[in-house]
Amino acid sequence: MDIQKELQEASGFLNFDLLAKSIVEGFISGMHKSPFHGFSAEFAEHKIYNNGESTRHIDWKLFAKTDKLYTKRYDEETNLRCHLIVDNSSSMHYPKCNQPSITQLNKVSFSALAAAAMMQLLKKQRDAVGLSVYSEGMDYYAPEKGSERHHQMLMDRLNTTVSSPQKKVGTKTYEVLHQIAEKLHRRSLIFLFTDMFQSDQEAEQLFEALRHLKYNKHELVLFHVYDKATEFNFKFENTPKRFVDVETGGSVDLYPETLQANYEAAITSYFKDLRMKCGQYKINYVGVDIQEGFNKILTTYMVERQKFI
Repeated sequence: MDIQKELQEASGFLNFDLLAKSIVEGFISGMHKSPFHGFSAEFAEHKIYNNGESTRHIDWKLFAKTDKLYTKRYDEETNLRCHLIVDNSSSMHYPKCNQPSITQLNKVSFSALAAAAMMQLLKKQRDAVGLSVYSEGMDYYAPEKGSERHHQMLMDRLNTTVSSPQKKVGTKTYEVLHQIAEKLHRRSLIFLFTDMFQSDQEAEQLFEALRHLKYNKHELVLFHVYDKATEFNFKFENTPKRFVDVETGGSVDLYPETLQANYEAAITSYFKDLRMKCGQYKINYVGVDIQEGFNKILTTYMVERQKFI
């Protein structure tokens, strides 16, 4: 879209909110005959405003024409609550981007921008949204609200997450997810963006935390974000390379070609096991290549929203 190019030329994510809007507009315009009939609240009719009512739905344009106060009534109004969780550990800042833009994304900038686009849809549907960002601990938490001020606050936080300098930090995702689960007291639709990097010893603890997030009838979608070109199908050259752990700083020198068969078998098995484990725990697993755009994210959101309400 032209607007995306303009925003990119104007310094990457400088106008984060506008960029998220352009992604949503492009997605909606490409849907054509959408099966998601209730995806945004459809305007039904006007009614006369009565003193004491909320001013939230007053039609100010109509007021300017008639000098009378009317409110809009909507079909399919809901009280959906949605909580977005973004992993901001060091591994999420891969691949390295000097200045993330719509054409150059790492895992955390993709996740933040996808979350921002989902927030635009939630805003259109007048749903409440909350946000958590974590790395080695809980970096940020905001409960679910639907106000414009709250929306702008969350947008600012996502922008800050992308633009802040990277720190070499690991994460114990399971500890943070337990904390979030304890804070969510009302039934919510939860979306988690993470690359699922954890040690074998932490794997079981992570899934116990994911189960905790599903407590109290919450619905959980796990967006497993990765860069397929460099983390799955990267080139195994027959020249010595140094591989550096972005979280611990540890390194290993080797010839990639000698490990190609073992690595490909291991990564394929890892993805398969992850899907099966999520199925076992009734967690909606969605693998997302950050080079493939945002349609998969937004389509998943819309499907899950219809199921949830």
